[in-house]
Order: sequence, then C-alpha cells, then structure tokens
Amino acid sequence: MRPLALVIALLLAACAAPKSFYVLTPEGPPPAGGGMTIGVGPVSLAGYLDRANLVFQESGNRMAVAESHRWAGDLEENIARVTATNLGRRLGTGNVRTYPWGSDGELRYQISLDIRQLHGTSNGDAVIDAAWRVYSLPDRRMIASKSWSGSEPMNADGYDELAAAQSRLLARLATEIAATLR
Repeated sequence: MRPLALVIALLLAACAAPKSFYVLTPEGPPPAGGGMTIGVGPVSLAGYLDRANLVFQESGNRMAVAESHRWAGDLEENIARVTATNLGRRLGTGNVRTYPWGSDGELRYQISLDIRQLHGTSNGDAVIDAAWRVYSLPDRRMIASKSWSGSEPMNADGYDELAAAQSRLLARLATEIAATLR
C-alpha cells in the first residue's frame, strides 16, 4: 500500500503547473553619481496585492490570483527599488536609497508610497492607483501629498507583458514624483 501512495504522490507532483517568477524593472539610462540624496519608502500595498502571486481583474469586482505566476521576491521591496532607480534617473542623482536606511540625517527627502491598485485588467491594460508623500529631512516636515492613477496598454497577452506594463506605470509614477521635487 505504501509504494502505491508514493507513486501517486510523485505523479501528482509531476502534474503540478510549473511556476514562473517576475520582477519589475526600472526604465532609462543609469544616473551619474552625486546629486540630492533621496530615500524611497516605506511602501504600503493594498491587501489584495500583499501576496506572492500576480493579480488580474477578471471583471468589475472579481479578481483572479495567478497561482503559477509569482513575484520573484517581496513586491513592496521591488516597487521601492524600481521607484528609487527611476527617480534617480529622472533627477540625475545616484544618491537614492530604499527603506530602511541608516540615518535620516543622510537624506534630503523621503518619499513614502501607498499603492492602492496595481493589476492587469480584462481589457488588456495594467492599472495603478498610488499616493505618495514627500518629507523634507531630517525635520520630517511633509512638503507634498499627492495621488496619481494611470493605465498602460499591454502590448501582448501574458504575465511577462503584465509585469512589463506595470514597470512602465512605475516609471510614469516616478516622473510625477520627480516633478514634485524639482
């Protein structure tokens, strides 16, 4: 009886769908060193995004969680890293850090992000709804609080393109934030 259970377990494991892993990527040429020092984070995610799986809106209020398509790490950390890189590229600074950092005294500004939506839709778009706050450091005085929503067409079907479209949305978000800092 025991060998039969082992054979069944091995067959079920062989039939499981393979997993694919995705990352968000920054856009544009690398910044030069120097420039103002900025910290990005913390990043907070809407509850439905706080998971390893990519999320897709099937219809009005129905969301689908892609069981075999997952983020290759922590989504909050990936968003912070990509946003920091994009901001550095837009502001021409190589001095951008992600939360947590050692000391506020090293930074001129801190940008915190609240990602309220970030998913694909059934009409072939990726969408984002985000709010951000900019603080002057080290006194922690808030100097801006703004929201931005956008959509980006997916150029093809599939989760590869969903991650690419979401990366383009984060690049556009960084452009909005950079305009606040200029």
